[in-house]
Amino acid sequence: MKEKIIFITHAALIAALYTVLTLTAGAFGLANGAIQLRFSEALTILPYFTPAAIPGLFIGCIVSNILTGCVIWDIVFGSIATLIGAIGTYYLSRKVSKWLAPVPPILANTLIIPFVLQYAYGAEDGLLFLMLTVGAGEILSCGVLGLILLNAIEPIRKVVFEPKT
Repeated sequence: MKEKIIFITHAALIAALYTVLTLTAGAFGLANGAIQLRFSEALTILPYFTPAAIPGLFIGCIVSNILTGCVIWDIVFGSIATLIGAIGTYYLSRKVSKWLAPVPPILANTLIIPFVLQYAYGAEDGLLFLMLTVGAGEILSCGVLGLILLNAIEPIRKVVFEPKT
């Protein structure tokens, strides 16, 4: 029972943190433009530490997309991209290498979000250009910031993610 409570608490905290960071990036104008820097995307490395990050990131993305006024297709497919990335991070980084933790969310968002931008928002840029710009933002957010976060959390992972029950 205590493990379930810890799991739900971790997921809820991650969802809340994802939402706050998304709103913060939006307030500073970093979530818009050709290359988007979203602090919340750095959290996509958290499934490396805990499976609770998978639903946490997914729910955080849904809530963030709703609060920022995204169209339904962005809410659905943007959140699915985050879910795919989180699941991929959980399995890939555990089985292969922690250094690959940001790769699944980078790929999922680079392949899915340009279609959302083009078809849901009517972006007139070509799909290849959108893939390049979304990919660049994801490399910065997930790759650079995410790996910095991963290395900062690694020494305290047991304190944060494996509390004594």
